[in-house]
Amino acid sequence: MTIGGMNMTVDRRKFLKHAGGLVGSAAGIALIPSDLAATGAPVPSLNAAGESATGSKWVDLSAAQILAAPSLSPRAQRALKVLAEEVEKRTELRWPIVHSLPSAPTPVVTAEVLSGAATRHGQSRRESSNQPEGYALRVAEQEGSIKVSIGGSDERGVLYGVGELLRSLRMTKLRVEAPSDLNVQSSPKYRLRGHQLGYRPKTNSYDGWTVAMWDQYIRELGLFGCNLIELIPPRSDDEEDSPHFTLPKKEMMIEMSRICDEYGLDVWIWYPAMERDYSDPAVVEREIAAWGEIFQALPRVDAVFVPGGDPGHTEPKYMMALLEKQTANLRKYHPQGQMWMSPQSFTEAWFEEFFEILKGQPEWLGGVVFGPQSRVDLPTLRERVPKRYPIRLYPDITHTLECQFPVPDWDVAFSLTEGREPICPRPEAFANIARRYLPYSAGFGSYSEGCNDDVNKFVWNAIAWDPDAKLIDVLRDYSRFFISDRYAEDFAHGLLGLEKAWQGPLLANENVEATLARFQTMERNATPAELLSWRFQQGLYRAYYDAYVRRRLIYETDLHGQALDALEAIHAVGSQPVAPSDNAHRESPPTNGLDPVVVLAQAQEILSKAFTERVAQEGRTRILELAEALFQSIRMQLSVERYQAEAVERGGNLDTVDAPITNGPWLAQRLREIAALATPAEQIKAIEEVLNRNNPGPGGYYDDLGDISRPSRLLRGSTYAEDPELRKSVLIGHRFPLPAEMPIAWKRWAEALFNAPLRMRYTSLDPAQQYRIRVVYAGDSPSLKIRLACENGPEIHPFISKPKPVAPLEFDIPQEATASGALTLAWTREPGLGGNGRGAQVAEVWLLKKSEG
Repeated sequence: MTIGGMNMTVDRRKFLKHAGGLVGSAAGIALIPSDLAATGAPVPSLNAAGESATGSKWVDLSAAQILAAPSLSPRAQRALKVLAEEVEKRTELRWPIVHSLPSAPTPVVTAEVLSGAATRHGQSRRESSNQPEGYALRVAEQEGSIKVSIGGSDERGVLYGVGELLRSLRMTKLRVEAPSDLNVQSSPKYRLRGHQLGYRPKTNSYDGWTVAMWDQYIRELGLFGCNLIELIPPRSDDEEDSPHFTLPKKEMMIEMSRICDEYGLDVWIWYPAMERDYSDPAVVEREIAAWGEIFQALPRVDAVFVPGGDPGHTEPKYMMALLEKQTANLRKYHPQGQMWMSPQSFTEAWFEEFFEILKGQPEWLGGVVFGPQSRVDLPTLRERVPKRYPIRLYPDITHTLECQFPVPDWDVAFSLTEGREPICPRPEAFANIARRYLPYSAGFGSYSEGCNDDVNKFVWNAIAWDPDAKLIDVLRDYSRFFISDRYAEDFAHGLLGLEKAWQGPLLANENVEATLARFQTMERNATPAELLSWRFQQGLYRAYYDAYVRRRLIYETDLHGQALDALEAIHAVGSQPVAPSDNAHRESPPTNGLDPVVVLAQAQEILSKAFTERVAQEGRTRILELAEALFQSIRMQLSVERYQAEAVERGGNLDTVDAPITNGPWLAQRLREIAALATPAEQIKAIEEVLNRNNPGPGGYYDDLGDISRPSRLLRGSTYAEDPELRKSVLIGHRFPLPAEMPIAWKRWAEALFNAPLRMRYTSLDPAQQYRIRVVYAGDSPSLKIRLACENGPEIHPFISKPKPVAPLEFDIPQEATASGALTLAWTREPGLGGNGRGAQVAEVWLLKKSEG
């Protein structure tokens, strides 16, 4: 690979080990680059393993044996084998699996499936294990030796009990300990808990996984309470092949179904209906044959989920008729299989048609799925769907923008660099969302596009198991299990720090530096095994990336300010009078000897330093190293060119690490255009226009609606905690990627979703004055029409097409609209449309006094 312009042959183990212990080595590998050191930030002390969470003593299980009674089912036996393997990975100790009690006193771990399991879910954590999927776990001393007993209400209960035990153990090299008073009884609150794992080219890592990698990941999800895995068939909205595939799509799907069955987890299929016309009987018959081939090939299928849209475009009456036939098709091979569907992307008319069909309560339908791009909110869906049909959540946990749960008030510098599918731990946000949404449902199966959302998966698992779980405990369990016991506290707080690093204006966000300091401290003291953990590598990558973007933003924002200051010198430029005998076409020299061309050149030279004198380059090198490590360890494709990611927006943010994040490139382009003007007078006039671009004139107002660092006149609505889909509040949107030579103000905007209006309010206007509005309609939905009206008043303009390319528009405000001294503006998109709900998108607004306009 190439690092810092040098070709290097890298042994991954040595590379990571050395990277964890060197600062500024001869090879140019720096653990804590001097220009990315978190100066002034508190460096946390590392957490030392001490007493158990309850303050109890620890008992030594290093010499333990696992007693697997011959009567245990194969899946329960598999769970005990998993216990032995996971202990060995962390300690180098192999607990032997025996089938009778050892004769000599020695610690023993036993498991059994308890009788008398109840028939419903819903017990809170640490209550009775006598519920579906529940377990009881206890450490006790019997006849001079330690016995650890795992009792599951069913086979899954045994697996989940094993997971609880593994999270409770303290494991170091050649030593295993357990709390002496460990005594847990637990069962899940919600019956559906799972994730979509698609082996397809569109994902940012999954398409490179082997059967063994899938086995390990599915195992880990199962140990943390997951009970369903959703697969994707060979035909979907994807390319046919990926350069990373380790098996053909159908063969891997069969393997993944087998793995899930061996662990006792349900298998779902996300099966989009891709044909154009399901009113055609020939198309339906062809699809029944194609789907049937998949159903027959898989060893296990428990349910099929067909999205109504994204992708999909079939009217409900034809979709439901198709699915009734596909349900019969499924049950030929899997008699208990269920069919679920979602009304995603439906127009208002299609929604009403769908609800009308449900009034007949079709017997074949297993349930309804609530996912992204739903016109109605979850409470409304639950109210209108007959009670006999459970609702499954399909939350998008993998994206940051243009999605169901966008990162709120995300700085545009992050959206332009880290993009739509970055490494995105959002534990606080998704714990809140899960707690708010799950009560309307039977549980969830998440929408995931790769391992970038790994933390979010485990947060959803934990909250669906126990809504009262403390988030910090969830993150400690995650960190203890996947990183190490000694880093449980620090890594957990590091994950929270990564989420806080994305909250609010980046220039002022010191969480970025504090989080980098925490990760650097762990990195400096990490063992080779800890450095090889792909989850640890992900945390490091994000911490370094966030800090690099912030250092760039600070530096390049200052350069932009210096360039504008240089342009201000044009105010001192004047021209001498031209003598009558002189050539009338000749421009006179400046009175102060300062030529506009010189001013332009000075400003351009300042802006060019963003490229000729780059900041934080050692930190950038570390980002490249970690990207290589992540490709080697978990097949993360962080670059299109280097790692053959499908696209930059599919997680390839190594390619945008240097993307423009200020107005510098736009200003540089304007200065080149101004320099090409024919006369100094024209150049001076154009420079004045640049300097006064945002100036609304006396008595006017200007708002950059996407600038989260400044107040605006937007009526924001609810908080994100109350409205995480932003259905009733303002969404600050971004588009990724975008041309460099575009104002930053056009790369971010405010928007409202579906039929909701985007509103701005002005007060203290002059009732005697007529105003004019200048507005820029930027956004990711340029083909949708937009309307502007005064709220409860006259229309400013009807539904119109947005300019292509983006350009300002101006309209008169009727004087009666401002006669009270106040004005509320409301933008809407065309009503009743389907799709993602976006379209009412506004970037900039000037309210000008008409006499000044």
